[in-house]
Amino acid sequence: MSSEGDARNGGPTTPDAIRRAPGYLARRLHQAYTAAWARRVDPVLTGPQYAVLVTVEAHPRLDQGSLANTVALDRSTMADVCRRLEERGLIERTQAPADGRRKLLGLTDQGREALHRVHQRVLALEGELMAEHAEMTQLLAHLDDLSRRWETVASGPSA
Repeated sequence: MSSEGDARNGGPTTPDAIRRAPGYLARRLHQAYTAAWARRVDPVLTGPQYAVLVTVEAHPRLDQGSLANTVALDRSTMADVCRRLEERGLIERTQAPADGRRKLLGLTDQGREALHRVHQRVLALEGELMAEHAEMTQLLAHLDDLSRRWETVASGPSA
């Protein structure tokens, strides 16, 4: 992971036009979060995989397509995440009785153990990342609104 360019890091200063670009800042946040997750939570279980495990625990036998929408992953990424979790023995996929094309998901005992093993580390990381933000509930609400807006723009007409 590279640090933001500036004189403190021995590199050129990042231009203001870039530093003020929401996409640039979102990428920096994501890059830092992914690196912190791998160091502090789990080097193998990813954030999206954790989101899938949490959601499957909350909604047992949820179908894979609905789960993709719930955790904001596209269907092909969801299929890959589920395949990896199934290969590691953390979830099981079964066919829906009424529609053999639908895959219903459930946690295995091993998946439940993995989820509970990392849960406190996730909370600790999130607490540390947000420690300087007293209005965390408001900030998270704003980020959620911003995410919804960006998703709407992303699904709109092409250039």
